[in-house]
Amino acid sequence: MDFRHALITGGAGFIGSHIAEMLIDKGIEVTVLDNLSVGKKENIPDRARFIKGDINDSSLAKKLTQECDIVFHEAARVTIRGSLDKCYEDAQTNLMGTLNMLTACKNNNNRVRKFVFASSMAVYADSPLGKPINEDYMNEPISPYGISKLAAEKYVHLLCKMNNIDSVVLRYFNTFGPRQTLTPYVGVITIFINRLLKGESPVIFGDGNQLRDFVYVGDIARANILAMEKDVTQVTVNIGTGIPTSVNQVADLLIKKINPSISVLRGEERHEELKISFPDIGRAKKLLGYEPKFSLEDRIEEVIEHIRGMI
Repeated sequence: MDFRHALITGGAGFIGSHIAEMLIDKGIEVTVLDNLSVGKKENIPDRARFIKGDINDSSLAKKLTQECDIVFHEAARVTIRGSLDKCYEDAQTNLMGTLNMLTACKNNNNRVRKFVFASSMAVYADSPLGKPINEDYMNEPISPYGISKLAAEKYVHLLCKMNNIDSVVLRYFNTFGPRQTLTPYVGVITIFINRLLKGESPVIFGDGNQLRDFVYVGDIARANILAMEKDVTQVTVNIGTGIPTSVNQVADLLIKKINPSISVLRGEERHEELKISFPDIGRAKKLLGYEPKFSLEDRIEEVIEHIRGMI
Protein backbone atom coordinates (compact mmCIF):
# COMPACT_ATOMS: atom_id res chain seq x y z
CA MET A 1 0.00 0.00 0.00
CA ASP A 2 1.14 3.51 -0.77
CA PHE A 3 0.53 5.83 2.18
CA ARG A 4 1.20 9.54 1.93
CA HIS A 5 0.01 11.11 5.17
CA ALA A 6 0.11 9.53 8.64
CA LEU A 7 -1.60 10.70 11.81
CA ILE A 8 0.19 9.67 15.00
CA THR A 9 -1.77 10.09 18.21
CA GLY A 10 0.61 10.44 21.13
CA GLY A 11 3.30 11.35 18.64
CA ALA A 12 5.16 13.58 21.11
CA GLY A 13 5.66 10.59 23.37
CA PHE A 14 8.32 7.95 23.79
CA ILE A 15 7.33 5.52 21.05
CA GLY A 16 5.25 7.84 18.86
CA SER A 17 8.12 10.25 18.27
CA HIS A 18 10.37 7.43 17.05
CA ILE A 19 7.65 6.27 14.66
CA ALA A 20 7.34 9.85 13.38
CA GLU A 21 11.06 10.00 12.60
CA MET A 22 10.97 6.75 10.63
CA LEU A 23 7.91 7.81 8.63
CA ILE A 24 9.47 11.15 7.74
CA ASP A 25 12.65 9.38 6.62
CA LYS A 26 10.43 7.43 4.21
CA GLY A 27 9.02 10.63 2.76
CA ILE A 28 5.60 10.32 4.40
CA GLU A 29 3.87 13.44 5.67
CA VAL A 30 3.26 13.25 9.43
CA THR A 31 0.75 14.95 11.69
CA VAL A 32 1.21 14.51 15.43
CA LEU A 33 -1.75 14.81 17.79
CA ASP A 34 -0.75 15.03 21.46
CA ASN A 35 -2.07 16.81 24.55
CA LEU A 36 1.47 16.91 26.05
CA SER A 37 0.28 15.38 29.32
CA VAL A 38 3.25 13.01 29.10
CA GLY A 39 4.82 13.68 25.71
CA LYS A 40 7.20 16.56 25.06
CA LYS A 41 7.14 18.99 22.17
CA GLU A 42 10.91 18.69 21.74
CA ASN A 43 10.49 14.98 20.91
CA ILE A 44 8.58 15.81 17.72
CA PRO A 45 10.65 15.86 14.51
CA ASP A 46 10.94 19.29 12.91
CA ARG A 47 9.27 18.18 9.70
CA ALA A 48 6.16 16.86 11.45
CA ARG A 49 3.08 19.04 11.89
CA PHE A 50 2.08 19.28 15.54
CA ILE A 51 -1.49 19.69 16.76
CA LYS A 52 -1.98 20.08 20.51
CA GLY A 53 -5.24 18.40 21.37
CA ASP A 54 -6.96 15.40 22.90
CA ILE A 55 -8.01 12.12 21.32
CA ASN A 56 -11.43 12.51 22.98
CA ASP A 57 -12.12 15.69 21.00
CA SER A 58 -14.49 14.34 18.34
CA SER A 59 -14.46 17.38 16.05
CA LEU A 60 -10.66 17.55 16.07
CA ALA A 61 -10.37 13.80 15.44
CA LYS A 62 -12.73 14.06 12.49
CA LYS A 63 -10.82 17.00 11.02
CA LEU A 64 -7.44 15.30 11.29
CA THR A 65 -8.58 11.94 9.94
CA GLN A 66 -9.94 13.72 6.86
CA GLU A 67 -6.34 14.61 6.01
CA CYS A 68 -4.57 11.25 6.48
CA ASP A 69 -4.70 7.75 5.06
CA ILE A 70 -3.19 5.83 7.99
CA VAL A 71 -3.49 6.24 11.76
CA PHE A 72 -0.92 5.07 14.30
CA HIS A 73 -2.83 5.17 17.57
CA GLU A 74 -0.17 5.44 20.29
CA ALA A 75 -1.90 7.81 22.72
CA ALA A 76 -2.71 6.15 26.04
CA ARG A 77 -2.50 6.34 29.79
CA VAL A 78 0.34 3.85 30.19
CA THR A 79 0.23 2.80 33.81
CA ILE A 80 -0.56 -0.48 35.50
CA ARG A 81 -0.30 0.39 39.18
CA GLY A 82 -1.79 3.84 38.55
CA SER A 83 -4.80 2.37 36.74
CA LEU A 84 -5.99 0.73 39.97
CA ASP A 85 -6.72 4.11 41.55
CA LYS A 86 -7.87 5.81 38.36
CA CYS A 87 -9.96 3.23 36.50
CA TYR A 88 -12.28 5.86 35.03
CA GLU A 89 -9.49 8.06 33.68
CA ASP A 90 -7.74 4.98 32.32
CA ALA A 91 -10.84 3.83 30.43
CA GLN A 92 -11.66 7.36 29.28
CA THR A 93 -8.36 7.59 27.44
CA ASN A 94 -7.51 4.03 26.50
CA LEU A 95 -10.98 2.84 25.57
CA MET A 96 -13.17 5.86 24.84
CA GLY A 97 -10.32 7.77 23.21
CA THR A 98 -9.73 4.82 20.90
CA LEU A 99 -13.44 4.61 20.11
CA ASN A 100 -13.46 8.30 19.28
CA MET A 101 -10.58 7.89 16.83
CA LEU A 102 -12.25 4.85 15.24
CA THR A 103 -15.52 6.76 14.90
CA ALA A 104 -13.69 9.65 13.26
CA CYS A 105 -12.15 7.24 10.73
CA LYS A 106 -15.57 5.70 10.04
CA ASN A 107 -17.14 9.07 9.33
CA ASN A 108 -14.59 10.08 6.73
CA ASN A 109 -15.70 7.92 3.80
CA ASN A 110 -12.77 5.52 4.05
CA ARG A 111 -10.13 8.24 3.70
CA VAL A 112 -8.21 6.26 6.36
CA ARG A 113 -7.21 2.88 4.93
CA LYS A 114 -5.24 1.40 7.83
CA PHE A 115 -5.36 1.69 11.63
CA VAL A 116 -2.34 0.50 13.63
CA PHE A 117 -3.06 0.17 17.35
CA ALA A 118 -0.53 0.09 20.19
CA SER A 119 -1.59 -2.57 22.66
CA SER A 120 0.26 -4.22 25.52
CA MET A 121 1.49 -7.39 27.17
CA ALA A 122 -0.88 -6.37 29.97
CA VAL A 123 -3.76 -8.04 28.10
CA TYR A 124 -2.35 -11.46 29.01
CA ALA A 125 -2.63 -13.63 32.10
CA ASP A 126 0.54 -14.60 33.94
CA SER A 127 2.70 -17.38 32.48
CA PRO A 128 3.46 -19.48 35.57
CA LEU A 129 5.28 -22.22 33.65
CA GLY A 130 7.82 -19.71 32.40
CA LYS A 131 7.08 -20.31 28.75
CA PRO A 132 6.87 -17.68 26.00
CA ILE A 133 3.36 -16.35 25.33
CA ASN A 134 1.86 -16.49 21.86
CA GLU A 135 -1.08 -14.37 20.72
CA ASP A 136 -3.58 -17.13 21.55
CA TYR A 137 -2.53 -17.26 25.20
CA MET A 138 -5.13 -16.51 27.86
CA ASN A 139 -6.46 -12.93 27.79
CA GLU A 140 -7.09 -12.43 31.51
CA PRO A 141 -5.71 -9.00 32.45
CA ILE A 142 -4.92 -8.47 36.13
CA SER A 143 -5.05 -4.65 35.94
CA PRO A 144 -7.61 -2.09 34.74
CA TYR A 145 -5.00 -0.90 32.24
CA GLY A 146 -4.87 -4.36 30.67
CA ILE A 147 -8.66 -4.54 30.56
CA SER A 148 -8.89 -1.18 28.76
CA LYS A 149 -6.29 -2.25 26.20
CA LEU A 150 -7.98 -5.60 25.54
CA ALA A 151 -11.40 -4.00 25.09
CA ALA A 152 -9.88 -1.39 22.75
CA GLU A 153 -8.25 -4.14 20.67
CA LYS A 154 -11.62 -5.79 20.11
CA TYR A 155 -13.21 -2.50 19.05
CA VAL A 156 -10.32 -1.83 16.65
CA HIS A 157 -10.76 -5.10 14.80
CA LEU A 158 -14.57 -5.06 14.86
CA LEU A 159 -15.12 -1.47 13.73
CA CYS A 160 -12.29 -1.50 11.18
CA LYS A 161 -13.70 -4.65 9.60
CA MET A 162 -17.18 -3.11 9.45
CA ASN A 163 -15.80 0.02 7.80
CA ASN A 164 -13.37 -1.53 5.33
CA ILE A 165 -10.26 -0.29 7.16
CA ASP A 166 -7.25 -2.57 7.57
CA SER A 167 -6.36 -3.12 11.23
CA VAL A 168 -3.15 -4.23 12.92
CA VAL A 169 -2.81 -4.59 16.70
CA LEU A 170 0.75 -4.63 18.07
CA ARG A 171 1.14 -5.95 21.60
CA TYR A 172 4.27 -4.26 22.96
CA PHE A 173 6.34 -5.86 25.68
CA ASN A 174 8.66 -3.88 28.00
CA THR A 175 9.96 -1.09 25.81
CA PHE A 176 13.12 0.81 26.73
CA GLY A 177 15.15 3.53 25.08
CA PRO A 178 15.76 7.28 24.97
CA ARG A 179 12.85 9.73 25.57
CA GLN A 180 10.91 7.50 27.94
CA THR A 181 9.18 9.78 30.43
CA LEU A 182 10.07 9.09 34.05
CA THR A 183 7.02 8.06 36.08
CA PRO A 184 6.68 5.91 39.23
CA TYR A 185 4.54 3.40 37.34
CA VAL A 186 6.23 2.35 34.13
CA GLY A 187 9.67 1.78 32.63
CA VAL A 188 11.74 -0.11 35.19
CA ILE A 189 14.97 0.56 33.27
CA THR A 190 14.35 4.31 33.17
CA ILE A 191 13.40 4.32 36.86
CA PHE A 192 16.48 2.34 37.89
CA ILE A 193 18.87 4.48 35.82
CA ASN A 194 17.45 7.72 37.26
CA ARG A 195 17.88 6.47 40.82
CA LEU A 196 21.40 5.16 40.25
CA LEU A 197 22.57 8.37 38.57
CA LYS A 198 21.33 10.24 41.64
CA GLY A 199 23.20 7.90 43.97
CA GLU A 200 20.01 6.17 45.11
CA SER A 201 19.29 2.45 45.35
CA PRO A 202 16.93 0.89 42.81
CA VAL A 203 13.88 -0.65 44.46
CA ILE A 204 12.86 -4.16 43.43
CA PHE A 205 9.33 -5.21 44.36
CA GLY A 206 9.22 -8.87 45.36
CA ASP A 207 12.09 -11.31 44.81
CA GLY A 208 13.20 -9.79 41.50
CA ASN A 209 12.81 -13.06 39.64
CA GLN A 210 10.01 -11.61 37.53
CA LEU A 211 10.78 -12.29 33.88
CA ARG A 212 10.27 -9.62 31.23
CA ASP A 213 11.17 -9.02 27.60
CA PHE A 214 13.01 -5.71 27.20
CA VAL A 215 12.66 -4.48 23.63
CA TYR A 216 14.40 -1.41 22.22
CA VAL A 217 12.17 1.45 21.10
CA GLY A 218 13.76 1.44 17.65
CA ASP A 219 12.57 -2.13 17.13
CA ILE A 220 9.07 -1.19 18.29
CA ALA A 221 8.97 1.76 15.88
CA ARG A 222 10.21 -0.42 13.03
CA ALA A 223 7.46 -2.95 13.76
CA ASN A 224 4.94 -0.15 13.21
CA ILE A 225 6.51 0.66 9.85
CA LEU A 226 6.29 -3.00 8.85
CA ALA A 227 2.64 -3.08 9.95
CA MET A 228 2.05 -0.20 7.56
CA GLU A 229 3.99 -1.70 4.66
CA LYS A 230 2.73 -5.29 4.78
CA ASP A 231 -0.58 -6.16 3.15
CA VAL A 232 -2.16 -7.55 6.33
CA THR A 233 -5.39 -6.85 8.18
CA GLN A 234 -7.29 -8.12 11.21
CA VAL A 235 -4.04 -9.32 12.77
CA THR A 236 -2.71 -9.12 16.32
CA VAL A 237 0.99 -9.68 16.92
CA ASN A 238 3.45 -9.65 19.81
CA ILE A 239 6.38 -7.27 19.50
CA GLY A 240 9.43 -8.02 21.62
CA THR A 241 12.71 -9.90 21.41
CA GLY A 242 11.55 -13.29 22.69
CA ILE A 243 14.39 -13.22 25.26
CA PRO A 244 13.43 -13.23 28.97
CA THR A 245 15.42 -11.15 31.46
CA SER A 246 14.78 -10.98 35.19
CA VAL A 247 14.42 -7.72 37.09
CA ASN A 248 17.39 -8.81 39.21
CA GLN A 249 19.50 -9.14 36.05
CA VAL A 250 18.51 -5.64 34.95
CA ALA A 251 19.42 -4.18 38.34
CA ASP A 252 22.78 -6.01 38.37
CA LEU A 253 23.62 -4.80 34.86
CA LEU A 254 22.80 -1.17 35.64
CA ILE A 255 24.55 -1.13 39.02
CA LYS A 256 27.70 -2.53 37.40
CA LYS A 257 27.64 0.14 34.68
CA ILE A 258 26.67 3.15 36.79
CA ASN A 259 27.66 2.70 40.44
CA PRO A 260 28.92 -0.69 41.70
CA SER A 261 28.92 0.53 45.32
CA ILE A 262 25.11 0.74 45.43
CA SER A 263 22.88 -2.14 46.53
CA VAL A 264 19.22 -2.73 45.72
CA LEU A 265 16.37 -2.16 48.13
CA ARG A 266 13.46 -4.62 48.37
CA GLY A 267 9.80 -3.71 48.46
CA GLU A 268 6.59 -5.67 48.76
CA GLU A 269 5.48 -7.67 45.74
CA ARG A 270 3.01 -5.88 43.44
CA HIS A 271 0.10 -8.27 42.88
CA GLU A 272 -1.30 -6.23 39.98
CA GLU A 273 1.84 -6.88 37.90
CA LEU A 274 2.63 -10.02 35.95
CA LYS A 275 5.39 -12.25 37.31
CA ILE A 276 6.41 -13.94 34.07
CA SER A 277 5.68 -12.41 30.69
CA PHE A 278 7.78 -12.73 27.56
CA PRO A 279 6.55 -13.33 24.02
CA ASP A 280 6.67 -15.82 21.24
CA ILE A 281 7.32 -13.50 18.26
CA GLY A 282 6.86 -16.12 15.56
CA ARG A 283 3.72 -14.51 14.17
CA ALA A 284 5.41 -11.10 13.87
CA LYS A 285 8.28 -12.73 11.98
CA LYS A 286 5.93 -14.58 9.64
CA LEU A 287 3.34 -11.86 8.94
CA LEU A 288 5.41 -8.69 9.21
CA GLY A 289 8.93 -9.86 8.51
CA TYR A 290 9.85 -8.48 11.94
CA GLU A 291 13.18 -9.38 13.54
CA PRO A 292 14.52 -7.49 16.56
CA LYS A 293 17.84 -5.85 15.73
CA PHE A 294 18.93 -4.78 19.21
CA SER A 295 19.42 -6.33 22.64
CA LEU A 296 19.36 -4.78 26.09
CA GLU A 297 23.15 -4.94 26.26
CA ASP A 298 23.48 -3.32 22.82
CA ARG A 299 21.57 -0.15 23.68
CA ILE A 300 21.79 0.31 27.45
CA GLU A 301 24.77 2.71 27.30
CA GLU A 302 22.82 4.97 24.93
CA VAL A 303 19.90 5.08 27.38
CA ILE A 304 22.16 5.77 30.38
CA GLU A 305 23.86 8.67 28.59
CA HIS A 306 20.54 10.08 27.39
CA ILE A 307 19.15 10.12 30.92
CA ARG A 308 22.42 11.46 32.31
CA GLY A 309 22.08 14.42 29.98
CA MET A 310 18.53 15.09 31.20
CA ILE A 311 19.31 15.15 34.93
